Amino acid sequence: MKKTLLILISATGIWSAQTITKAFNDPIVGETVNNVNVNGTVNNSATGNNATFTNTTLTAGTATSTTYSAPTTSEISTFPGSTIKMTGDGNIALYKQTATKLEITGLVTPDATLNFSANNGTIITYPASFGYNETDQAQGTFTSTTASGLFKGTIVNTADAAGTLLIGNKTYPNVLRIKSVQNFNLYQSTDTFFVFSIGTVTNTSYSYYSGTTKFAILTSTSGNISVPLLSINQSTSGATALNEAFLAVSDLKLKEKLSIYPNPAQDFIQIKGEISNNSQVNIYGLDGKLIKTKDLKSGKVEISELPPSAYFIEVLGSNKPKETVKFIKK
Repeated sequence: MKKTLLILISATGIWSAQTITKAFNDPIVGETVNNVNVNGTVNNSATGNNATFTNTTLTAGTATSTTYSAPTTSEISTFPGSTIKMTGDGNIALYKQTATKLEITGLVTPDATLNFSANNGTIITYPASFGYNETDQAQGTFTSTTASGLFKGTIVNTADAAGTLLIGNKTYPNVLRIKSVQNFNLYQSTDTFFVFSIGTVTNTSYSYYSGTTKFAILTSTSGNISVPLLSINQSTSGATALNEAFLAVSDLKLKEKLSIYPNPAQDFIQIKGEISNNSQVNIYGLDGKLIKTKDLKSGKVEISELPPSAYFIEVLGSNKPKETVKFIKK
């Protein structure tokens, strides 16, 4: 088992903003996330509310992307309950999406596979905000190029900090940080009572989310795999960021597919971007509740009846993946 397994355990940066909801944050089939590997060491030392996460010395490395697709029939049979598959750099993670949770069902790398069929691990329970804390049991089987057997342990997720993220030359306010700690003990296949551990897999990740982005702006991971009987003791660390974190402002404007104005707005919002003739908009509250649905013909949406608050507007077209933008109603 090599470092790709450790990175994948925490490569689940799919949360956003101060409140994490299924409506805004669950990945969907057809989405692609464009990231870069980060040069430098991520500073995760700040904690608590109103924190400042100072990472101005980080720079962009090589480009990398993550795609979400439907699992195959064979994958669903192997990893029961899977509803969506994440693929990146030749590695695969499978998840089960429910009304209240996102759970991990399997991890597949060139070197090792973890199958969570005995007890899926919780990635997030919706909704979640600063102070969120959850411990979940996870259990299944592992196979690798050097060993196979059983694993059992915990995944602890906490929204342990919130504030302002400084990365490169950009500033992201209203950022929520999710810390995830995974501790799994490894056992021989015959040790079904989990008596004698033959090794451990540990991993800690920090992911930073802004209210304007669905996926993590910045994610750092560090972990270790230890199997003394096989003389395995491997540690790894790394970080990725959305490519927009290192783009110039002019480049960001060129890459925008969807924008709304005015924002904040009082009576209506105008939607600008690649909109098909039969597009539809859904408006959600911060709690993920659907508030309004409307066919979009002129690009204009009436919002005068909405109470003053922050909302998410989702635009769906028949031939395009959905896009979501946050707006403020005055």
